[in-house]
Amino acid sequence: MPKDNKKKFSMKSVPIYAVLIFASLLSLFPFYWMFVMATRPSEAYNSIPPAMIPGTKLVENFQNVLDQIPFFQAMWNTFLLCTITTLLVLLISSLAGFAFAKFHFPGKNVLFVSILLTMVIPPQLGLIPQYYLVSQLGWLDTLFGAGIVYLLNPLGIFLMRQYVSQSVPDELIEAAKLDGCSNFRIYRSIVLPIIKPAFATLGIIVFTLVWGEFLWQFTVLRSPESYTLQVALASLNESYNMDFGMVLSGVFWATVPLIIIFLMFNKLFISSITEGSVK
Repeated sequence: MPKDNKKKFSMKSVPIYAVLIFASLLSLFPFYWMFVMATRPSEAYNSIPPAMIPGTKLVENFQNVLDQIPFFQAMWNTFLLCTITTLLVLLISSLAGFAFAKFHFPGKNVLFVSILLTMVIPPQLGLIPQYYLVSQLGWLDTLFGAGIVYLLNPLGIFLMRQYVSQSVPDELIEAAKLDGCSNFRIYRSIVLPIIKPAFATLGIIVFTLVWGEFLWQFTVLRSPESYTLQVALASLNESYNMDFGMVLSGVFWATVPLIIIFLMFNKLFISSITEGSVK
């Protein structure tokens, strides 16, 4: 008789599934509560017991957001900034990771360690010199000035170096060199197709990082026409009269694109995370 290859449900797995379900609900609850508050008036924020069922003020609260800030212009600026920055970080990090993983040159290890050491420096310490350089170059109040500080990403270089060193065999590169391929041709034709999962992982990390950044963008961007979402939403915060329903409505709609981006690339993201354990 043919063997049944399907795994049978075991009572031993019940606690594991229970913990996973509880953790999932716990992770999703802040988003759900944010949506509930976005659909209710501001008074519901401090109500006891707290409101747990969506209300009817979602459209009205979002209309108040549109009356206060150029929301869609800020969203377009943020999307443009995040997209261009992410693409440039992927290009720079993959090239640097490929060089550190497969090439030998003087000072390679010292340079790589120096790049990694920048990860332990708080970004706030570089705020003043970075602002001075951007102002001297005339990039204040521009999206280019808001995004240039993210281009050298130590985490991205480290991730790409590790992925290239583990996933791209040295024999494959040597064979390509014997066939007359240049280094850039090897990068474009051999390395890039192999490291697509790492691209998805790093892309999601960088896109989310830039999307949620506030301090540097608030420092550089000055005019409402160049505001990103985080800077525009911060202007909704009034010290004496804050409309929590309006603010959380803006935050909710600012979070939706991130969820869509993650759902689009989650398969590549998961495959990149699990590939190391499979090897």
